[in-house]
Amino acid sequence: MRTSAIPRLDSRPARRRVPRLALDVQYAVARRGLPAPATVRRWAAAALERDVVATLRFTGLAEGRTRNSLYRGKDRATNVLTFVYDDAVPLAGDIVLCVPVLRHEAKAGGRSLRAHMAHLVVHGMLHLQGHDHAKPREAARMEALETELLAALGFPDPYPPAH
Repeated sequence: MRTSAIPRLDSRPARRRVPRLALDVQYAVARRGLPAPATVRRWAAAALERDVVATLRFTGLAEGRTRNSLYRGKDRATNVLTFVYDDAVPLAGDIVLCVPVLRHEAKAGGRSLRAHMAHLVVHGMLHLQGHDHAKPREAARMEALETELLAALGFPDPYPPAH
């Protein structure tokens, strides 16, 4: 007697594989007031959509300016730079955060440095994975996603409505 296997219907949803993150956190400036590597990894993991191997580096003004000049042709430091090295699996890249710029922006915007750093870690991770904000529709999508991810991490909307 021959029997065939009847697939069993299961009401449980299929499990989606959780993307993996390998993140090296580097401090090229004094760590005072900066988040611990485990905190940075938690913020980065919140924005993870695929497997990523990356380095996140906190820099000073000189390195921030040099990198922005070399890679973007702008002779000034900027808050965050994202470098994607390949689109393989896992995705490889670097995120560079310029601490003095972050401190200035946080103070000028009336935000905590911690909230601003979390925002730019999430922002850099999204850029690394292909998100962009060059066009208005892309910007709206990316800002909405950042706001949602930051809320889940306990941070306020980084894009409050203008009065």
